[in-house]
Amino acid sequence: MHQQGLTLNRLVNRINYIKMKRIITLIALAVLFCSPILGLAVELDSIPQREESTLIYKINIMEDIMPSSWRYIQRGFAEADELNAEIILIHLNTYGGLVNMADSIRTKILNSPKPVWVFIDNQAASAGALISIAADSIYMRQGASIGAATVVDQTGAAAPDKYQSFMRSTMRATAEAKGKVPVVENGDTVYKWRRDPRIAEAMVDQSIYIEGVVDTGKILTFTTEEAIRWGFCEGKAESVGELISNVGITEYRLVEFQPTTIDKLIGLLTSPVVSGLLIMLIVGGIYFELQTPGVGFPIAISILAAILYFAPLYIEGLAENYELVIFIIGIILIAVEIFAIPGFGVAGISGIILVIIGLTVAMIDNDIFRDVRPFAWVEILKPLALVGFSLLSGLILSIILSKRLITSPAFPSLMLGSSLSQEDGYVGIDKHQKDMLGKVGVTVTVLRPSGKVEIDDEIFDAISEDGFINKDEKVKVAKDEAGQIYVMRIE
Repeated sequence: MHQQGLTLNRLVNRINYIKMKRIITLIALAVLFCSPILGLAVELDSIPQREESTLIYKINIMEDIMPSSWRYIQRGFAEADELNAEIILIHLNTYGGLVNMADSIRTKILNSPKPVWVFIDNQAASAGALISIAADSIYMRQGASIGAATVVDQTGAAAPDKYQSFMRSTMRATAEAKGKVPVVENGDTVYKWRRDPRIAEAMVDQSIYIEGVVDTGKILTFTTEEAIRWGFCEGKAESVGELISNVGITEYRLVEFQPTTIDKLIGLLTSPVVSGLLIMLIVGGIYFELQTPGVGFPIAISILAAILYFAPLYIEGLAENYELVIFIIGIILIAVEIFAIPGFGVAGISGIILVIIGLTVAMIDNDIFRDVRPFAWVEILKPLALVGFSLLSGLILSIILSKRLITSPAFPSLMLGSSLSQEDGYVGIDKHQKDMLGKVGVTVTVLRPSGKVEIDDEIFDAISEDGFINKDEKVKVAKDEAGQIYVMRIE
């Protein structure tokens, strides 16, 4: 009986031994097969993760702020959206430019859902300062400057205060748009402007005094170090690559806006200088065509200049259909006044006014007429001055050059090149006209000052010595010079 109990115990122990051995074997196998996998996981975990590449879109403005700059910004921002760029970087170097174009650019920047940085390569003066202050971050090269935003006229002299007031309010509002940040002072947290509006205003107004910043009588301009100190610059860098590195972006892709040939051509044609020259050609072509009717070349030049003037503005979205209609109606009214209506009255004056309005308004962004900003209307004055100056200059130059061009050998179609000798049967002067001296006649056409008169039932070409004379008025022959009758009005 004892022997059977012992045998049973040995059997149980044997079974337990076998079970334990199997468990140990399974654990060993598990460790054997899992070790490489665990080791690989540890190894992969130890490899540094690759940072996702940041797409930065760069737009260069390395010239005066003109309509071309506004065009580049519009196209650049649209392309940045298409590429899903995370940051828009404006590489800036400008001494200023047109205030209305700069204002459009700064509004675009303020409304951008993407962060906009400005890298001031050398100068951000005047309009450039306004654009820079609108950006989320400003970076500058050592030796660069920002400020001096006083509005000036074409001669470089300071514009009247109403223009300065507009610029002051715009600079102030732009700085205020960047908001306030918490600052700890004496253990207390206070909120201060990220970019002080008074400092921005002092870049325009020399009467502003800010202790430690600017004295009265001086327009504020910051160096790089001063701009960093007073919150108008986030840091300095010598290049775009250094700027990106300094902000901690190591993996990035830089895409640069590339203007097309059409962009460059439109930018050239919409520049104030070229626009002014085109207006002068429009006026000059019309004037010369009136002086030499039927030639066709002057009016062709005038039409071509008008197309080159309006076409880029229309493409840019500045000129609308109604502005073209206004200009064409103005030209028609002037032509009607010259060729059909005696005198120079309502039609002629209305035509001149409509031509000036058409040329001026075509240069202005139509959003200005829906703008509720104070002094927004002053943006009309510079294009108006350009148009007025160009029209007047074109007319004066046309009058001065008309006689020289008409008689120049370079334009043989404008003058009689062959000689008509008396031997061939030609008489240079109608001697019969001499007999008309002192006689009284009646104007057959309007004299402005040349036209036709009837004397003793004969028709003669005549020039008025009294300026404009209406049709059917009595006149007296005052003199006859070089085969030309001169008449004067009989009161």
